[in-house]
Amino acid sequence: MKIVTFNIRCDFEQDGKNNFCYRKPLILDKLQREKPDLICFQEVLPHVARWLKEKLDEYYVIGCARSETLEDEQVSVAYRKDRINLMKMDTYWLSETPEIPASRYPNQSPCPRICTEALLEDQKTKQVFRVVNTHLDHEGPEARVQGLRQIMKKLDGERFFAKAPVILTGDMNAEPDSEEMAVMKAYPFVNVTRDIGVTFHDYMRGAPLVSIDYIFVKGEFTCRHIEKWTDEKDGVYLSDHYPVCAELEFTKE
Repeated sequence: MKIVTFNIRCDFEQDGKNNFCYRKPLILDKLQREKPDLICFQEVLPHVARWLKEKLDEYYVIGCARSETLEDEQVSVAYRKDRINLMKMDTYWLSETPEIPASRYPNQSPCPRICTEALLEDQKTKQVFRVVNTHLDHEGPEARVQGLRQIMKKLDGERFFAKAPVILTGDMNAEPDSEEMAVMKAYPFVNVTRDIGVTFHDYMRGAPLVSIDYIFVKGEFTCRHIEKWTDEKDGVYLSDHYPVCAELEFTKE
C-alpha cells in the first residue's frame, strides 16, 4: 500500500511562478503516475479541495476546514475508490475543547489546528487500519507538544477496532531531534521517515531547509520503501514541501 504525506501549500497566489495554478499540471501528472492508495494533504484551501475532488476521480477526498465557517485550510485524506473502504471518520481540533470548531490551545498561533482521522478497510488484504492526518502549529512549541499528546491520548482511547494498526502523517513543524517530537518516544510508533532528510525547501528562496514532514506507523506494518518526491520543472515544484511517499506492507506476526 502506497501512502503519501503532502503539504500542498496554501494558495493565496503569493508564490509567483510557483502559484498553485502553475503547479497543478505537475501535481496531477505525478499523482497519476504514482497512483498512491492514500494521500494525506495539508494546507488544502476550499478551492484546492474542490480541484482535488474534480481531478482525482479515482479517489474519495474527505476532510473539513479548520475555521468556524469551514472556509479555511483542511487536512484532507484521499483514498482510492477501488481499494479502500471508509468505515468511520472523525474530525477534531487540537485544543482543550476538541469538539468546538476553531478552538485552540492558549499558547499557539491564531491558526486553529485540526486532525482528520479515518478508520479504513483495505479491500485487497481485508485489513482494517486507522489513518490520522494533522498539521501542528507553526509558532508554539508547547502547542505542538500538547497537540501530539492529545492525538496519542485519543488513539489510546479508541474502542471501535481499538487494536487496528495506525498510520500517523503530517507536517509537524518540528525536526526529528526537537523536544516536541521526543513526545513520540513514549509511544510504540515507528518513524519511517527518520532518514528522509530535508522536506521543507520553500522553493529554494533562502529559508532554512528542515525536515518536518512525517509518516509514523504502529502495529502490523513493514515499510518496504520510502522516498520524497523532488520533482521540479523549470523552477516549478510540486509544493514548498517535498511530498514523502512510503510503501507499507501489512505483516501479521
